[in-house]
Amino acid sequence: MSSQPTSQQKPSDHGRAAAPGTRPEVAALRARPTAEVVVIGGGINGLATFRDLALQGVDVVLVEQGDFVSGASSASSHMIHGGIRYLENGEFRLVKESVTERNALLRIAPHYVKPLETTVPIYSTFSGILAAPMRFLTHRQGRPTERGAALIKAGLTIYDAFSRDGGSVPRHRFHGRRRSLAELPALDPGVKYTATYYDASMHDPERLALDVLFDGLATGPHARAVNHVAAVGLGSGGVRVRDALTGAEFDLAADVVVNTTGPWTDLTNAGLGRATRYMGGTKGSHIVLEHPELLAATGGREIFFEHEDGRIVLIYPLKGRVMVGTTDLEHDMREPAVCTEDEVDYFFELIAHVFPSIPVDRSQIVYRFAGVRPLPHHDDTQPGFVSRDYRIERADVAERPGTTLLSLVGGKWTTFRALAEHLSDEVLALLRRDRVRSTEGLAIGGGKGYPTSADARLVWLVAHQDEIGRARAETLLERYGTRAEALLDAFDPATDAPLAHHADYTRCEITWLVRTERVVHLTDLVLRRTSIAFTGTLTAALLDELAELTGVELGWDAARRRAEVAEARELLASRHGVQLGEVVATAGV
Repeated sequence: MSSQPTSQQKPSDHGRAAAPGTRPEVAALRARPTAEVVVIGGGINGLATFRDLALQGVDVVLVEQGDFVSGASSASSHMIHGGIRYLENGEFRLVKESVTERNALLRIAPHYVKPLETTVPIYSTFSGILAAPMRFLTHRQGRPTERGAALIKAGLTIYDAFSRDGGSVPRHRFHGRRRSLAELPALDPGVKYTATYYDASMHDPERLALDVLFDGLATGPHARAVNHVAAVGLGSGGVRVRDALTGAEFDLAADVVVNTTGPWTDLTNAGLGRATRYMGGTKGSHIVLEHPELLAATGGREIFFEHEDGRIVLIYPLKGRVMVGTTDLEHDMREPAVCTEDEVDYFFELIAHVFPSIPVDRSQIVYRFAGVRPLPHHDDTQPGFVSRDYRIERADVAERPGTTLLSLVGGKWTTFRALAEHLSDEVLALLRRDRVRSTEGLAIGGGKGYPTSADARLVWLVAHQDEIGRARAETLLERYGTRAEALLDAFDPATDAPLAHHADYTRCEITWLVRTERVVHLTDLVLRRTSIAFTGTLTAALLDELAELTGVELGWDAARRRAEVAEARELLASRHGVQLGEVVATAGV
């Protein structure tokens, strides 16, 4: 999605629109169109690889055809987890790496990654106990079977053994029907047991990914990244890229090209003139409900189980809403991923299965989204049983001798740091360079200096409450971690004011996001720099207000503002089920 800027566009006070369609970061790239490494794809794995290489002092460029973290990485289940179900497939290495990285993220990104109490409702004692060993021994999926207490208990015991890392999360606990219903009264009374264990939640995946990006950019001018710039070819001149705003094309010369476009990897390679068949991604959809009764019924826990059809189900309290997911369906990457009405019906059936006394209907859906998992090609393997592990494919570029193309196949949110380290080590070997710094234990973005104890939190809040008040300081700390200090330094709180149509955000805050976080389109702001759309708090009037603030900062004229509002409304309706009613007359004034 893009709008062509008009000739009436004027520079903003901050120079973001020096000429029609010109962005300083793109102009700088054209001025120096060479690098040691070009990373294609700005999802979490591409961003983490960019950060890792930047920390090694590598001259690295990242290009993303849409907005940063706007593809598969923005459609996650908001979980950082070890993948207990992978044990059944014998993927012990992946589980060990996953729980290690989960525990690490609780420490290095505590502003966005928090412990998540997770309860599994169980309806039988021995179901699946014969099928699971057969899957483990033969690596064949067999007929999906709902897991019983004995199998889940065995899995959680092994999971605990992997998870013990300085007490990062508590051990699991098992309860019978009486205790289970005492803790969760709205649970299906037919439940026989519940198992409760801990993984981690990721409240703001897009913001965490942006922190990873800005950590990379902060290392120096050798690290450059641009959004809304697509890789469209690969030849003797290097990677051919196209600016989505202006249509201008130019070449980026590099020694190593890294394709981290997730489920689009094969399509990206095809565009580069390389036919591959690495990927077999599956679609996962979610809905977000404004439903106080269902929210209360969860008891603040994620309700997580494997349905009898082999698909994972989650009912997840998040940001005062309840997120329900997920599906696991084959998908053609040439088509947009959307949550269908059939999937909504499926979710409602699952909610009724767990909480039969709580009615749910479509009027309570405030947001829906779908994405495609970057899974490897899997022939006839059922989607739920495809490995979530990753690998790296290598190919030489004949048109440009000395250049190597690496394609990442697989990968998931939980292991992004470790994956990026592995991928970066392979790049460093090709460049004949040594690693100079590890990312292990290195705090991410607003996690640096984040107050994790009650006393430290109080000290931080007291230090900032005189400027903005205790409640506002708490909001900004939760929203940005310690990066909130940069926001406070950027404007005078005494002159700030809440938005007219969303009192939880302020005018200066929105301006700061647009100015400092590479916002190009209105949807970048609404969908990824804020949680406004996700929580169902977007209105037509608010969209107009945000367009006005964004337009002032980026130098949009009235026509561009109207186009941005129209495009945002269309995308929100078609992809996310958000209907905003009539257009407000002030749009574009």
